[in-house]
Amino acid sequence: MYDLNDIAEEHLKAAHADEHGRSANLILRDPPLRQTVIALTAGTALDEHTPPPASSIQVLRGVVKVTGPSGDKELTMGALYLMPHERHGLKAVTDAAVLLTAVND
Repeated sequence: MYDLNDIAEEHLKAAHADEHGRSANLILRDPPLRQTVIALTAGTALDEHTPPPASSIQVLRGVVKVTGPSGDKELTMGALYLMPHERHGLKAVTDAAVLLTAVND
């Protein structure tokens, strides 16, 4: 069992210590399912990328913005969001941690 609050705090501290302002850790893997905690300091972004066949993010801490061709979507702590099936990026509006759940082929 994992405590997402503890993991989010740990990775936010690690993100502050990282020169790129981010920290991530794969916490569960049972193919095709993967769950990863990603922490970003305010203003840090993950570049636009092609998504897996299915994915969602749950905001554990802070505020993030999903960016993409269909427009931006701001998400606050507690939000669970089905990621768009298009190239997208992720930007931390405040210090933030998310749980990325992805299903790969």
